[in-house]
Formats: sequence, C-alpha cells, structure tokens
Amino acid sequence: MPETSLAAAYFPPPLSGARLVLSYALWPALMIGCIVVTWVGMSRGHAPLAFNLAYLGLAVSLFLLERYFPHERSWNENDGQIGVDFLHTLLNKGVVQLLVLVPAIFGMSVAMGAKQASGYWPAQWPMAGQVVLGLVVAEFGLYWAHRLGHEVRWMWPFHAVHHSVTRLWFWNTGRFHFVDTIKSIVFMLPIPYLMGASGDVLMWVSMITPFIGMLTHCNVEMRFGWLNYIFNTPALHRWHHSRDLREGNKNYGENLMLWDLIFKSYFNADRRPPVDIGIA
Repeated sequence: MPETSLAAAYFPPPLSGARLVLSYALWPALMIGCIVVTWVGMSRGHAPLAFNLAYLGLAVSLFLLERYFPHERSWNENDGQIGVDFLHTLLNKGVVQLLVLVPAIFGMSVAMGAKQASGYWPAQWPMAGQVVLGLVVAEFGLYWAHRLGHEVRWMWPFHAVHHSVTRLWFWNTGRFHFVDTIKSIVFMLPIPYLMGASGDVLMWVSMITPFIGMLTHCNVEMRFGWLNYIFNTPALHRWHHSRDLREGNKNYGENLMLWDLIFKSYFNADRRPPVDIGIA
C-alpha cells in the first residue's frame, strides 16, 4: 500500500473546536454521570434500581452518539449479527448476573456481616478509596481470566464468541458465552472478599465494571490522553479486537490497565486501530 494510502487508512480527519473538546469530555462525563446516579440510588437504599437506570441511560446516550459522532461510520451498518448480539446480552446481562452475580454479592455481604472485619482490608478508609482498591484487586482476577481465555487452548472457544464480532458498538458489550462470563465472576470476586472488602465495595466494583464495559465497546469518537494509562478505554480495546495477534493479544484489562502495564501486555500504537476486526 502506498504511504499516502496507509496514512489515509490509519489517521482520521483532525477534530477542532467544540468537536475536539467534546471528544475529550465524553468518556469522563458519561462515566461520572453513571457513578453519580448509582451513588444517589445507593444512598437512598435503591441500588439495583439506580444501577439499571444509569445503565439504560448510558445505553441510550451511546446509541445516539454512535449515530451522530461515530468513530467508524462503517460500524454503524447492520452486519447481520444484531440478533445474536441481543440474545447474548440478554443472557449475560440478565439471566447469568441474576442467577450468579447478584446472589454471590449478597451472599458475600451476609458473610461479611457475620464475621469480624479482616485485618487485610482498610475498612477505615473513605468508601471512595475502598472502591478504588476494590477495583485494583478485582482487576487482577479479571485480567488473568481474560488473558487465560486467549492463551489456554480449551478456554479460547468460549471467549472466541466475543471476538467473533465484526464491528464494535455499545450493544456487543454483552456478547459473551455464559461460561466465559461465569469464569470472569469466579476470578473477580474472591480476591476482594477474602481480603475483607465489605458488601458495598463488592457491589460498587460489580456495578462500575459493566459501565466501563459498555463504554469500552462503543463506536463513538473519543480522545483520552493520559486516561489510556489508567482505564481500559475504547481506543485501547479496539486494538484488542485486531485480527493481528501481535495487537489482539494485548490490553486484557477489564476496567484498569495497571496489570497490563505490570505484565507487559499494554499496547497503544501511534496509528489508527484496524477497522476489519474479528478472528483471523
């Protein structure tokens, strides 16, 4: 491919003015909005309702943004997999979490209330600090659950369901095999629980994770700067869906990039991620 064509394929038209400001503001604004709605609901004893309202609001916002401010216009075209995306999402975000995740969280909450506080968990910290710590330690399990799904041969067919997508948009955040989903839950929750994290911390971690997951898969033009070194952003996750395994077997973090940086699996090239994604 000639050099000029390569540049045209990799680099989008530059943004300027209000559109540039919007591209930097969108991710933090949407994430903060979800957290605020959830926090208000939790403070009034309506955590599940608040979470679902925030999640629905995020979905509607991303649906509109993908139409009017897309990262890749071709990804807005129907690829014939909308039904599959919907059914996987319904199973994973509905049935699996209702039958597995919610009972696990509340079961751990009851167990935590029945025993003395663990000396390993800084229960005297403000809740915000405890949630950050909870995300970090839970991310260790999520990171290895994801990485093993790529590197262990018998685990890959389950995780390949997610990588079979040919475009990224907010709805295929739930396109996972239920075995893959349960594996992530099993890897995620025990570490903060065994350290003595409270039920509220476990709930926060379990609610923030789907917020970031939906944002990670959205087809919205966003810029991130230094946030790419902290959070799993859409910019980083697009590389993870590359057909080239030198790019695709990178960026395993679910919420945070800390463990990718530590275990040398962080990847963010100075060019545009591929449009043609999927399984080679």
